[in-house]
Amino acid sequence: MSSVKPALDDRPPLLTMRRIGKTFSGDIVALREMDLTVKVGEFISLLGPSGCGKSTAIRLIAGLLHPTNGVIRWTGGQSEDDLGIVFQEPTLMPWATVAKNVWLPFRLQGQSFNSVKAEIHEALELVGLENFSKAYPRELSGGMKMRVSIARAMVTKPRLILMDEPFAALDEITRLKLDNDLLELKKKIGCTVIFVTHSVFESVFLSDRIVVMAARPGRVVRELEINPTYPRDENFSTSTEYANYTRLTSDALREAMEHGE
Repeated sequence: MSSVKPALDDRPPLLTMRRIGKTFSGDIVALREMDLTVKVGEFISLLGPSGCGKSTAIRLIAGLLHPTNGVIRWTGGQSEDDLGIVFQEPTLMPWATVAKNVWLPFRLQGQSFNSVKAEIHEALELVGLENFSKAYPRELSGGMKMRVSIARAMVTKPRLILMDEPFAALDEITRLKLDNDLLELKKKIGCTVIFVTHSVFESVFLSDRIVVMAARPGRVVRELEINPTYPRDENFSTSTEYANYTRLTSDALREAMEHGE
């Protein structure tokens, strides 16, 4: 896949969220009037303070929750292969090998392990774990467990991968390595990514677009387009351009926190 990207305005929409609201029991308003258009092939970060509804938005897109009001539409409809999810915890099955954990999405579709061995090997190869297919989660580091979770999310080659603070619990060195690896993976498989994070620096490094949210109620208050083309590397993260984007994003996040009711 080429590192030259169409401008965001030229990409077709993958899904749209219109006037999305979500209220939980006790009249807790997690989201109100949330609008978002996700375009094919882009990397979006949802950035905002705790309680702004980032994870709720992810779960609504995944179909794990249903909106109280509003509508989510996939362009061309949605199939069971369109979506992969990576949560903050790897949520691996401790009794299953790495390969059997990655098999899970296919297993849920009724496909046998032997029939998809090639796809599982390809996914593990993409995350650098092809030599650990027979290992068990207890034998892996935190970063390796997260790689297995990413391989499982992308093994069916989904159109969209949702990532809910996947690297938050990892040490800084591992997190930086996985950020770089994630961009490389996205380039290879060409999917769309929505990534939840609390980190301004991570959001600027990874994203085409940063969606800044405010809390109480959760809603979008700002969108920032990050223009440098991919691939991004350490040269970008130490550049003046990167510093300028992090300052703009920090200012937007500060304003979002002030907008919370």
